[in-house]
Amino acid sequence: MSDEVVQAKRALRSALRDRRLALSAQERAAAASDITAQLDSLVAAHGAQIISCFVSTPTEPGTHSFIAGAVRRGIRVLLPITGADGLLDWAVADGTEDFAEGRFGLSEPRGEPLGHAAVENVDLMIIPAAAVDTRGTRLGWGRGYFDKAIASMSAAPPVYAVTFDSEVLDSLPRELHDQPVAGIVTPARTIHLSPTRH
Repeated sequence: MSDEVVQAKRALRSALRDRRLALSAQERAAAASDITAQLDSLVAAHGAQIISCFVSTPTEPGTHSFIAGAVRRGIRVLLPITGADGLLDWAVADGTEDFAEGRFGLSEPRGEPLGHAAVENVDLMIIPAAAVDTRGTRLGWGRGYFDKAIASMSAAPPVYAVTFDSEVLDSLPRELHDQPVAGIVTPARTIHLSPTRH
């Protein structure tokens, strides 16, 4: 692992976090509404019946309305639970948005954990990102949970990263463990990519 790459990632995450914190409540609400519309279209285009999705934090493009709407339409939505072992477990969303506070202060489902392998059955994965480049390289927040989950799957479904429009970049630093994504969802558009896996 190159120390130069690690430092570049850390600096970029810090700058992106500051930019997100500067967004107004109105900008966040508008982004959440637009993200919901983009994700609804993506799920429909894939004919997905079982998906996984992250529960957004206050500074991320909002996914709460999307999750609730998907559950109402009869889609099975798996939500992540961060484990002490550095791996993700999964529970089914019930559409109530009655979340518990999990590791790192993240909102997590209260449902029965299904095990690490539950995500093997999904038709589509929707994951968070600090930024994504046009080659499919995703910059996460540094804990590696989603990269490990994707790498462990026998056959990963299409993986789409959600980010703000200004966070789609030409190039990002990449390490061997970084798993590429098949697409990017922003409030304004959905970008379909052809990523190269390691």
